[in-house]
Amino acid sequence: MDQRISLITLAAADLDAARAFYENLGWEVTDATEGIVVFDLIGQTLGLYSKAGLARDMGLSEDEIGGFSGITLAHNLPTREAVDALYARFVEAGGRGVKAPHEVFWGGYTSYAADLDGHVWEIAHNPFSPLGPKGEFQWRGA
Repeated sequence: MDQRISLITLAAADLDAARAFYENLGWEVTDATEGIVVFDLIGQTLGLYSKAGLARDMGLSEDEIGGFSGITLAHNLPTREAVDALYARFVEAGGRGVKAPHEVFWGGYTSYAADLDGHVWEIAHNPFSPLGPKGEFQWRGA
């Protein structure tokens, strides 16, 4: 198996509200099938899909999916100031601040914020993993 994640799909209780939230962060929607909201990212794609639809596709009930699952999505930025700005933008767009930007023991600067459906994002600056020329992240810049 190749080492990659091609598509991350997040369940959304209100697909229109979730779309507006991410658009308020500055993301642009890519054309997709009706009922699916798609954002092309650097090297992968993020999809938003109704919680009911995702549960149906997986053969589960709606109450079996959604919210914080012990997984965070990370968005790395080139500076601490960019972390502060994006964290504030998450909250202004209607998300929930989980932990404000702060220095961490390993020398980085990080924060946590949740989107409208409780999907948690780590918003961070890692000085030991500089971003590539297109903004791509690789551990230790490798």
